[in-house]
Amino acid sequence: VSLCSPQGAMMDNRFATALVIACVLSLISTIYMAASVGTDFWYEYHTLSPAENVSEAGRSIWEEFVSKDADEKTYTDALFRCNGTVGLWRRCITVPKNSHWYSPPATFSFVPPPETDMTTNCISFSLSDQFVEKYIEPGNHNSGTDLNRTYLWRLQFLLPFVSIGLMCFGALIGLCACACRSLYPAIATGVLHFLAGLCTLGLVGCYVAGIELLHRKLPLPEDVRGEFGWSFCLACVSAPLQFMAAALFIWAARTNRKEFTLLKAYRVA
Repeated sequence: VSLCSPQGAMMDNRFATALVIACVLSLISTIYMAASVGTDFWYEYHTLSPAENVSEAGRSIWEEFVSKDADEKTYTDALFRCNGTVGLWRRCITVPKNSHWYSPPATFSFVPPPETDMTTNCISFSLSDQFVEKYIEPGNHNSGTDLNRTYLWRLQFLLPFVSIGLMCFGALIGLCACACRSLYPAIATGVLHFLAGLCTLGLVGCYVAGIELLHRKLPLPEDVRGEFGWSFCLACVSAPLQFMAAALFIWAARTNRKEFTLLKAYRVA
């Protein structure tokens, strides 16, 4: 790290330490963001007795939940009743393990196993699902488009990838700076991390607003409790880490450049 300074001059230990800390913070925030995007626990619903709820509704709950034609109201009701979790890419419900179906005359019934073992089954949102319009009345396509929820949903899908892309691009610039033995590009790395932090902060805000607006349309049942999960918390922690890394990158680059300029002027004098 000490070689990455203007004109090959040795870098002050303060700047080297700041850059090392900034790199560590950047790495941690990238890992947190990647884990957050790849997991399904952004929002969780907890019901009192999911197995009983499933047995009451029968086979239709799972079939409607996995159906490609399932609308927002259909799968949200299933999430309410079956300890569901929602991520950026998938939605999951908890159902009895090793359950079986039988078909009496003219009806279907679901028989949960005598044991209480549960399993989580997930369905991925397709790319078209990420950009589908949300409606003022969920499930009613004739109620008009809810622009607020539509664009909040799209932004919460796009922003994390923009954030990760900016950090990766900033890391590439940092490697090039070290190869060129120049600290000046660290300013660009800091700016990119600052923009990544804004994207992550925007993602968190969009997700919270989207959940709140959805629950205004589809209020939680009395026996259902909803809360933000650990995937959401990882994204919340990632944003301040990105801002701190950006501040350290910019401070180290600007201060080192200023001191080098003063030193050069002193030598000339």
